[in-house]
Amino acid sequence: MSDRIAAGKIADKGATRADEVRLAIEEDIFLGRLRPGTRLDEESLAQRFNISRTPIREAILQLVHAGLVEKQPRQGAVVAPLKLHRMVQMFEVMSEIEGLCARFAARRMSEEEKQALKRLHDTSKAHMEARELDAYYAVNRSFHEAVQAGSHNEPLQEIARGLFARLAPYRRYQLNHPNRVKDSFTEHDDVVEAILAGDPEAAYAAMRRHVTIQIDIFTEFVSIMGGNEIQ
Repeated sequence: MSDRIAAGKIADKGATRADEVRLAIEEDIFLGRLRPGTRLDEESLAQRFNISRTPIREAILQLVHAGLVEKQPRQGAVVAPLKLHRMVQMFEVMSEIEGLCARFAARRMSEEEKQALKRLHDTSKAHMEARELDAYYAVNRSFHEAVQAGSHNEPLQEIARGLFARLAPYRRYQLNHPNRVKDSFTEHDDVVEAILAGDPEAAYAAMRRHVTIQIDIFTEFVSIMGGNEIQ
């Protein structure tokens, strides 16, 4: 990704400069260019991306919320270690929460909502076939949000949104795994089929399986990078 925001390849047209900086730093973390313990200096980052420090601060706050960055006394913001056990726990909870959303969506989605979900799924297929990773991820996020909204259970949606935000960097990164976009689309296909058929248990199982698979991908990633915690 280019260090100049104007030259970025972010597919989401609604992305702010802070979002774009966050994505660039996420990429640096996951590719090992920024190792755990590395200090994120606002002034240096502002110069790197040729923007003011305000969106840099916003990006760092987003990274802190996602658990990729920590605030430490006398050091400021530093890259956090990637803890496998913590990530697995969050994905375990997310698999159940999103599974419940899919179960309720199969029961409660209106025909209009179901067709909107199918259109999102069809759009993601076009991006998959064109190998447009950023565009696929943006539609993927909308897909999950549509299923969450289709549950028509506001407390459940709030929990799902919070967890999704925490796990977003990891979910985005795992799409770089070989064949992951194609597999992700196939898993979504199972979810859509179950919801359109009004089969709550099949929808729950398909969504839970879709989220749980990501645990294996990150277990492999962390193992390659150095054990149960990347220091």
